Amino acid sequence: MQELAEADISRIVEMAWEDRTAFEAIEAQFGLNESGVVNLMRLHMKPSSFRMWRQRMAGRVTKHAVLRGAKLLRHRASHTRQ
Repeated sequence: MQELAEADISRIVEMAWEDRTAFEAIEAQFGLNESGVVNLMRLHMKPSSFRMWRQRMAGRVTKHAVLRGAKLLRHRASHTRQ
């Protein structure tokens, strides 16, 4: 795994927990593919938190850009103009 600053690691963990941030976005910004993100999360989280995250991410369509479709490209609040 490449050397990352603590701020970068913190941001990757934050992005990995977000439902709408695809793994491809993390790879584009930091160069870590999905398995790299999983390894980073395993190293920098408590085991129970890692298990909770993996369970949450398992099969989540929004974490993979290919599976999301065009509908989920951007979040838009329902009360704003379309």
